[in-house]
Amino acid sequence: MRTRRELANAIRALAMDAVQRAQSGHPGMPMGMADIAEVLWNDFLRHNPANPHWPDRDRFLLSNGHGAMLQYALLHLSGYDLTLEDLKQFRQLHSKTPGHPEYGLTPGVEATTGPLGQGLAMAVGMALAEKRLAAEFNRPGCRLVEHWTYVFAGDGCLMEGISHEAASLAGTLGLGHLIVFYDDNGISIDGQVDGWFRDDTAARFKAYGWHVTPTIDGQSAEAIHRAIEEARSVSERPSFIPCRTLIGFGAPDKAGTAEAHGAPLGEEEVAKARQALGWKEPPFVIPQDIYAAYDRRAQGAAWEAEWEERLQKCRRETPDLAREFERRNARRLPDGLESSFAEWIRSARSGPPRQATRKASLKVLEAMAPRLPELLGGSADLSESNATLWPGAQVVDRAHPAGHYLHWGVREFGMTAALNGITLHGGLRPFGATFLVFTDYARNAIRLAALMRIPTVLVLSHDSIALGEDGPTHQPIEQLASLRLIPGLVLWRPADAVECVYAWRSALEETGHPTLIVLTRQALPLLERPPDREAEIARGGYILSEPETPPQLVLIATGSEVALASAASRKLGELGVAARVVSMPSVEVFQAQDPAYRESVLPRALRRRLAIEAGAREPWYRLVGEEGAVLGIDRFGLSGPGEAVYGALGFSVEAVVAEARNLLGAS
Repeated sequence: MRTRRELANAIRALAMDAVQRAQSGHPGMPMGMADIAEVLWNDFLRHNPANPHWPDRDRFLLSNGHGAMLQYALLHLSGYDLTLEDLKQFRQLHSKTPGHPEYGLTPGVEATTGPLGQGLAMAVGMALAEKRLAAEFNRPGCRLVEHWTYVFAGDGCLMEGISHEAASLAGTLGLGHLIVFYDDNGISIDGQVDGWFRDDTAARFKAYGWHVTPTIDGQSAEAIHRAIEEARSVSERPSFIPCRTLIGFGAPDKAGTAEAHGAPLGEEEVAKARQALGWKEPPFVIPQDIYAAYDRRAQGAAWEAEWEERLQKCRRETPDLAREFERRNARRLPDGLESSFAEWIRSARSGPPRQATRKASLKVLEAMAPRLPELLGGSADLSESNATLWPGAQVVDRAHPAGHYLHWGVREFGMTAALNGITLHGGLRPFGATFLVFTDYARNAIRLAALMRIPTVLVLSHDSIALGEDGPTHQPIEQLASLRLIPGLVLWRPADAVECVYAWRSALEETGHPTLIVLTRQALPLLERPPDREAEIARGGYILSEPETPPQLVLIATGSEVALASAASRKLGELGVAARVVSMPSVEVFQAQDPAYRESVLPRALRRRLAIEAGAREPWYRLVGEEGAVLGIDRFGLSGPGEAVYGALGFSVEAVVAEARNLLGAS
């Protein structure tokens, strides 16, 4: 019978060996947290290695993702499709064991982590989703949602500001099925953290409203087990377990130092560590009795089978509820939603002649919410400004977890990372909202959503200098351009209410990319478009209007600048210049179309192209080419009424006409 320390030493050995073989990585954290991991995974974590997507599994997130070998060792030992050969390929090209855990690449990895603090914030999102779904789907005799979310986090995670945002909200909402283990080893890359991090971390989490256990010996299996039992007994608050550990535990010369943090220990130190730990096996050799102790394939199948029995009972006794649960977890939209979209488009087409796109979006939300019960919206303290709180929405709070709208507070980064966690959890379709300019706060979580290829949605209002009086601090300039540079992200900037509906439809039908819907504060006219062109909005870019004679140039615009382009095209027509107007609500969607369609909208022969957007110009040159031009902004904005700022920075019919004529005169 193996001791618990021997079981934990298997994790340490695999971490040392993989990092040493790769000549790259972070052995210290896996060696320091191995005892905590062994107790959690062997005594508490409910999961099924044969089905990493079982809906009622416990979630485990490694927020301090640089210690990825700890998670890979656990996945391998417990029976996931991760072989010893995969561990030997740690940090190698195209392996299943990359330098930081990646969602969708390694079976059993719940989220891509490594940017510190985001794993903790995503775990808050997962725990929020669990509480929300439990309130909706659990009934007497029919309990489908009963799982926990566990997080490992280190000093670096807690230094990051996002940890404050996420933990504060988790305490406020009373997310009782969330347990965070704090690896309090006192070491980061630069050395002893007490030179720059002396927070009373336990007091901090108590102040958030968390249950906080006394600091435990993170190398004592008995203390770890007791602390987890205590945390699981508290149902109304999230729990925080501070664990005093020794980074690089077992390495005689480097344990407790920054040398163990982010570099291989070296062959000599690895050999000494083996001797100190009493680990006699060669590199990458694990005794069969240790495999047997970790193996959760049979137990996991039994756990899932027991849950399947509960699901079958629900199918018999509450069939509608069971069907809805299964539809949600399969990420299928409700039947009939496509006809609803057609209805909403007709409504938008006959709506007000002038309307801000944020208001048009709100009308879509109001119509959509009753037909999409998985919708969970929210705003970072800008609900009225973003126009995201639809009439009749039940607000989520501690006492009402089954609502459909969440006030995130002024927490843009925490909100976006938590939205990623909700999306990853499954069963809900969340969106969050803020001003476009404040995506700078949330950018790394937006990037992570794109990297994970998950359909997180953000609604971003106040899209340009036209917001006016709040001035250059709030007027986005480079944000549209920089966001479009993120691979795998889809951005929609609709020009009117009809394009708004198409943007929302794209966002909800998307399964493999995050979507940003960028909206105006100011009212825009309802555009006239040929009926046969309207369906082409879904293709991201389309011909809005065509001159009676062959076009001499193309005006390409997005959002509020489409109406400007249309007015300029009419003026150009009076001057004898034939201009095609192309509305481009989503550059990414347009560029994903087949070449024939793209050629029909922007023919190669039509090289005189003028792009018009109230933002940074540079990215538009990939569409207008060397013989085209861009009317944009490469400076910060001005404080004043929106129309005045818009005109002062060169966005007028006269300016567009002058640019177009200059472009043609150069030919």
